Amino acid sequence: MARLIKLVILLLCPVITLAQSVAITGKVLRADTKAPLSHASVFLGNSSFGTSTADDGTFTINGIRPGRYNFIVTTVGFEDNSQVILINTDPVNFTIELSPRNIQLKEVNISTLSKADRKLALERFKAEFIGEDDNAKDCKLINPEVLNFSFHQNKNVLEAFSDEFFIVENRALGYRIKFLMKKFNSDFLTGSVIYQGQRMFEQLPGKESQIKKWRKKRDEAYYGSAMHFYRSLYKDSLASAGFKIYRLTRTINPNRPSEGIIQQNLTKAKGTDDNAFLKWTNIKLSPKYSVQTLGKEQLAIKDVLRKTDQQGLFAVTFADYLYVIYTKKWETNYFRDLYREPYMLNYETTIVSLLNKDRIMFFDRNGTTVGDSPLYEGTWSRARLSTMLPVDYTPANNQP
Repeated sequence: MARLIKLVILLLCPVITLAQSVAITGKVLRADTKAPLSHASVFLGNSSFGTSTADDGTFTINGIRPGRYNFIVTTVGFEDNSQVILINTDPVNFTIELSPRNIQLKEVNISTLSKADRKLALERFKAEFIGEDDNAKDCKLINPEVLNFSFHQNKNVLEAFSDEFFIVENRALGYRIKFLMKKFNSDFLTGSVIYQGQRMFEQLPGKESQIKKWRKKRDEAYYGSAMHFYRSLYKDSLASAGFKIYRLTRTINPNRPSEGIIQQNLTKAKGTDDNAFLKWTNIKLSPKYSVQTLGKEQLAIKDVLRKTDQQGLFAVTFADYLYVIYTKKWETNYFRDLYREPYMLNYETTIVSLLNKDRIMFFDRNGTTVGDSPLYEGTWSRARLSTMLPVDYTPANNQP
């Protein structure tokens, strides 16, 4: 069954709207003494724009693409500073004050992992967060020691967090990625993964021949991705980009227990009761939905896209589920619960669910979701760090 992932973007208000800019400069100080803070990380979240403060606390970030970003300042021992900004074209200057962090012990309702268990936890983390595709084979976690793991036995949930950046070198795409992990939960019962954090991309050095290969791989990762879809949506170019969208309706199978109950019974019966294990295995293989119906007519962009009163911010809303087909790539993975009509070709397909009560989601012109992120099943659900691109990425061949 397809793994379901909810990506949670940390969004702090209010939004700061800046005059248009290609550069951000400023200074980082201690809030208590007003002394400059050197070597603090200053970056635009999930982008390739970032730097560190000099000895006098100053910083400069040049060449910024217009768009909406999370502007983040962080350093060990101090509270992070994060604010949402809208970049246009005029220079911008910040003075940022960081407060010393109050160190508090996490609640002790979890088991401490042994050396062997930590190794297993690290392997699961790498599989769930970095990925298991061909790109992931070329990814290396540089400093695993900064990751902290704990396991909630009563919930069968693995938790990970870090107080400083952990670093992944993606030799498939040519990026060095620094990730500040605030939360990572992997549910062993349901197979779902939730994480929160911010990442910064840096270009890896390479010869021109290597850089050319990286550009090709980056384009492969971009085309058909969620980023590509949202950019095409607001540019009114879904058709030329290769996307088709439909409405999907579903009825939950009333005779199938929840995934958590199924997994609990499988775990309980494994190795102790063969009949019960076979019974629950068959239940697990039963359809999750009793009825699924795909709309016959394609949805138009106007059916799902809404304008907002904030420049560069767009809204998406739809009834039931949004069924997204990308017709320029064949699907190479099997998703058991992904509905297809008998006549349909095996194109890459994603089912999008809106999780908030208002049934609306927001994204910016970089193609990045803002606030409550949707749930993806199918192709986009397999997106991991191994295939992720900075939000300021532009494809090399300039196709739609």
